[in-house]
Amino acid sequence: MPCSSALAPFVIAALVALGPLPAGAQNNAAPPPAAISHKAKLCQMCHGRKGLPTVKNTPIIAGQHESSLLIGLQEYRNGARTDELMGRIAKNLSDDDMKALAAYFSALPWPAYREPADAASITRFQALDVEKKCTSCHREGFVGYANTPRVANQKLDYLIKTLSDFHDNKCPNMPRMTALVRNLSADDIAAMAHYLAGL
Repeated sequence: MPCSSALAPFVIAALVALGPLPAGAQNNAAPPPAAISHKAKLCQMCHGRKGLPTVKNTPIIAGQHESSLLIGLQEYRNGARTDELMGRIAKNLSDDDMKALAAYFSALPWPAYREPADAASITRFQALDVEKKCTSCHREGFVGYANTPRVANQKLDYLIKTLSDFHDNKCPNMPRMTALVRNLSADDIAAMAHYLAGL
């Protein structure tokens, strides 16, 4: 859930100027509960009011699995995942805030996002012969389940960055992912990201 730390002052200042979100502004769904309204707006500054992120390398969280979102927030708070802005935000969230935010965003519909993969990327991904290993956790169709996030139709730039971080062992909280991609080339990772984004 990274969001550029350079944006932090602007994100926080914008909360004051935004005022209340109109009903249905987020993905044509009901607004968040009053108790987390401002916190949800903070999330939307990077992750998007209509479900599509507005900041590069930021994932779609609307429609993501509730447990996956909750675990992510908890790991940013305890330092198992590292991102300067997400870490600062998570440290200011209570357990109840995290549960409410995860429940709210998971209940939203996944946005209509898809970047069709070219034939070369599909062929290259299939040649890696890793799909069964991936779907053993991310399920058929890469739609995820419970603690495992959906990665089908996830943002392409975020997928490339995240897979590259796993490759470079920058995510110590996910050793299985690091083991899966550590021997892949940058072109392999790009092909995998394009394949997933285009599902």
